[in-house]
Amino acid sequence: MNDRFRLLAARWPALVPVLAALVLALTWGRSLSPVVVALVSCCLAGAVLSAVHHAEVIAHRVGEPFGSLVLAVAVTIIEVALIVTLMADGGEKAGSLARDTVFAAVMITCNGIVGLSLLVGALRRRVAVFNAEGTGAAFGTVATLAGLSLALPTFTTSTPGPQFSPAQLVFAAAASLILYGLFVATQTVRHRDYFLPVTAEGEVIDGDDHHAAPPSARTALTSLGLLGVALVSVVGLAKGVSPAIESAVAAAGLPASVVGVVIALLVLLPETIAALRAARRDRVQTSLNLGLGSAMASIGLTIPAVAVASVWLDGPLVLGLGATHMVLLALTVAVGTLTVIPGRATPLQGGLHLSLLAAYVVLAVSP
Repeated sequence: MNDRFRLLAARWPALVPVLAALVLALTWGRSLSPVVVALVSCCLAGAVLSAVHHAEVIAHRVGEPFGSLVLAVAVTIIEVALIVTLMADGGEKAGSLARDTVFAAVMITCNGIVGLSLLVGALRRRVAVFNAEGTGAAFGTVATLAGLSLALPTFTTSTPGPQFSPAQLVFAAAASLILYGLFVATQTVRHRDYFLPVTAEGEVIDGDDHHAAPPSARTALTSLGLLGVALVSVVGLAKGVSPAIESAVAAAGLPASVVGVVIALLVLLPETIAALRAARRDRVQTSLNLGLGSAMASIGLTIPAVAVASVWLDGPLVLGLGATHMVLLALTVAVGTLTVIPGRATPLQGGLHLSLLAAYVVLAVSP
């Protein structure tokens, strides 16, 4: 019995994604009872944990910053597919769905993941140390993409409302793709050392803290496939439980925008856990790569995708932020800039970013 239990425990990272995908296939598009919602939630949690495991296996094989890039891009591609699918379903809020989802991702990653990572790293070593050059490049790219895609449409005059004209939308989509591609080239080719973890003395750590040998190419490819299955399951199951979340939100008398925040938190949970585990190993730079890379990929891939989808989708595409969210974005950029410049952070910086995330959540609950 003990041998069987140990064998099952060793194989859970491979079994859970398959089980979650099976549950997703059986429940997709159906009305779920409370018991089934509880089962789906358990499978969702298991898929999140298995996704983190397989992402770490891949990161151990390919090293940083490639490992964090794989997880960020994989999650974002599936997130983009979910956004386009929901927009195709139509409805009153389809036009602003991309904006709301992208902004939620920016706030959760730039304030939630970054804030938690800095807090954990600083509490362990009194000061969290990271590479200011690489982190500054990543944060500057996120700020530029957010400004061009989410802030600028509020102030344009060619089209009524916070929308881009067709020519402006093409520019925003092209700029997003080019800037994201330029950053990836900078991160992985020309200045890879800017995105590697550093010691307390500022020395670059070109390697990882695993004592075991890197996994074989076959094991890494298997983990890559299972990571994809797990992430598809995470997003699909999150969509499946969204009606239950909507019902709970409506019963509590909360605004419908809270549903989007909850779903965004679920979708970004694998990156959040992976970032926290890296911060606990004194790899704060890896955590920041995950957080800022996810924010960048969310904007850089979503805007071009919805720009293409808008050709056949009915209704307006609303991208511009309202005044409240504009203030939160401006505060995030200002505080993030001051956090990045020294290359070191105390628990205070982590608390500042988490307070901005808390303000976003509070204003979502009580606009």
